[in-house]
Amino acid sequence: MSNKSKVDQVDRDILYHLQQDGRLTNVELARRVGLTPPPCLRRVKRLEEAGIITGYRARVNHEAAGRGLEVLVSIEVSVSDLKTLEGLESTIAAYEEVVEFRRAFGTPDYHLRVLVADYAAYEAFQTNKIIGIPGVARVISQPTMKKIKVID
Repeated sequence: MSNKSKVDQVDRDILYHLQQDGRLTNVELARRVGLTPPPCLRRVKRLEEAGIITGYRARVNHEAAGRGLEVLVSIEVSVSDLKTLEGLESTIAAYEEVVEFRRAFGTPDYHLRVLVADYAAYEAFQTNKIIGIPGVARVISQPTMKKIKVID
């Protein structure tokens, strides 16, 4: 959105409802945010064109899909050369088990969110896929006990 167009409360309401259910019809979305369908659709299209709404997707129950163990992983690296770091990043980003991957300022250097079937699957993932990557100095794993709030 340009500097002239700002996200107002109606836009925030639209975003909230679409985050809850991306399959809402325009008519139902308009009803929930207090608009008639044509201006509601215009706002949604404007939010899409501005890159604020970046897509629509299905939410998956990972436990039902056989990947019920979520592990938050921190990685510290022992190198600072760009080529090694790019190799590490492209290798980890390609793993199906890794559903979120961030580089951080400070220590640890990287944070991952990993979904696997169980503890044995995570042990195999860490042992066979993470530990041998050039530059990895330390891996800290924290299995998730309970999700309190998740916004996709």
